[in-house]
Amino acid sequence: MARFSAPPQPTAPGAAPAATPAGAAAIERLRAWPGVRRVAVGLSGGVDSSLTAALLVEAGWQVEGLTLWLMSGKGACCAEGLVDAAAICDQLGVPHHVVDSRATFQTQIVEFLVEGYGAGVTPLPCSRCNREVKFGPMLAWAAEERGMGRIATGHYARVRLSEAADPLPVPGDGKGRHQLLRGLDQRKDQSYFLYDLPQEILGRLVFPLGELTKADTRLEAARHGLRTAEKPESQDLCLADHHGSMKAFLDAYLPPRQGQIVFSDGRVLGEHDGIEHFTIGQRRGLGVAWSEPLHVVRLDGAMNQVVVAPRSEAARCGALVGAVNWLSMAPPEAPIAVEVQVRYRSGPEPATLFPLPATEADRQAGRPHRCRLEFAEEQFSITPGQAAVFYAGEVVLGGGLIQKDPSAA
Repeated sequence: MARFSAPPQPTAPGAAPAATPAGAAAIERLRAWPGVRRVAVGLSGGVDSSLTAALLVEAGWQVEGLTLWLMSGKGACCAEGLVDAAAICDQLGVPHHVVDSRATFQTQIVEFLVEGYGAGVTPLPCSRCNREVKFGPMLAWAAEERGMGRIATGHYARVRLSEAADPLPVPGDGKGRHQLLRGLDQRKDQSYFLYDLPQEILGRLVFPLGELTKADTRLEAARHGLRTAEKPESQDLCLADHHGSMKAFLDAYLPPRQGQIVFSDGRVLGEHDGIEHFTIGQRRGLGVAWSEPLHVVRLDGAMNQVVVAPRSEAARCGALVGAVNWLSMAPPEAPIAVEVQVRYRSGPEPATLFPLPATEADRQAGRPHRCRLEFAEEQFSITPGQAAVFYAGEVVLGGGLIQKDPSAA
């Protein structure tokens, strides 16, 4: 990874006005943090990461900004984000470093997405990006280049370190493990995208915004006079923002492949120009007429077919989950009761988790943990490629990727 650095500014900013109650509490937590308080802050150029850096500086930490250059051109994590991140570091009087991660992002995310969509699954890039592109590489860079053992980001999540006196209860063995917890703001909680982080990374993370709401963040950013205080949030995946839409991104990498839209009994209802433009549960934009609303219930990559059916046929009682990462507890050896979130914006649903033996492919991939979920109630839009994340209250137990279930075909 190529590296570009800006020299540190000679002076720190002046004293900020009095903090809001939430901001003051966050600063006190940072001042009470155990160990050496030196940290590299992952800066995207948005308000969340900007405030993260500002709070750490105010709490007396030695801070350096770190921005990953993921793509060239338009996009929140590209030109505009780099400029804003550099300006925030200039304002706070801390060094700013840019690491060229475009090759890693292309391999780990872009090619991963293209392969998945082409095979008829709906990949989840964000958790993979967090593990393979962001947290691990940022920690390695901070340690090797700056001698820093921690990184901080603007994620709305919390980490309870293993040495904490009051670990939250989990249904299995959580002894000696760091715990990942939901962010306090339920509307912004990002723990779903962090389930795949290993323990050695989790214990080196700092999430100053974990107990703030988004409204608190805006107020605190305004208090610090940050240029990003009113910056709007991107509502799309970074690649969609970069290309203008997810369809435009996919069209740039996958050639049109005309195929059939079929009813669940095999009757042909229409045609499509690529299964990558559809997702499980989709109702709008199918381009077929029927006596009742139809939903996508399956994407058949081998046959290049989009399978549709009434909503009543789209529900599932169970799901196969592979590549499971057990985070706040050891892998269970017997069934356990969990709450499961199958999409970022879905709520947790009660289920029983049954551990399954690893396949040879699982072992070769170094991801040997698998399970089957049986939900208390039927679930709509269980989508292969998306994550199923397991919770016990606010604690993230672990999670994995939903697999295609032969029994649901």
